[in-house]
Amino acid sequence: MGSPRKNGNTHVLLKTILEGVHEKGGETEMILLGDLEIKECDGCHTCWKGSECMKKDDMLPLYLKLMNCDTIIFGTPVYWYGPTGLMKLLIDRLVFFNCPQNRAKIRGKDAVLVIPFEEEDIQTAELTVELFKRSLMYLEIPLIETILSPGVTKRGEVSKNKELMRKCYRLVKDLIY
Repeated sequence: MGSPRKNGNTHVLLKTILEGVHEKGGETEMILLGDLEIKECDGCHTCWKGSECMKKDDMLPLYLKLMNCDTIIFGTPVYWYGPTGLMKLLIDRLVFFNCPQNRAKIRGKDAVLVIPFEEEDIQTAELTVELFKRSLMYLEIPLIETILSPGVTKRGEVSKNKELMRKCYRLVKDLIY
């Protein structure tokens, strides 16, 4: 979860998806990026050569979690027509998977994108969605579903949208199981 706001709209949507996975017997873990220390990528290219990232932060164990999962669900609100800074740090550090031996560890995993945002205009999320589409395509990770929730501002108000909540609850069950 790339939102710094616990129990906010992104958190509510992600929790609902994970509840649906649990009902089907799946294992999940929600990772709150705001609780981690993820440093910025400085473009040293050490990981491109197959070596471990030089940054000694919480991203190192997160790489293992990403390698060991079947599906990655990215959740971020739109901040200034893009993902939050927390999510952008994560995306930048996915460069670790550029080298052939690391790419093989993430290639083919499924991805789901969850994006709530304040504005009513669906195009508000366009740049965020495109950033994920291109990044995931480069990493050879299929984006199997995108959930957009426009017009939500107050903490957790997305839960009032019963249709969207049902879709989130059934999402992974319908797509993966």
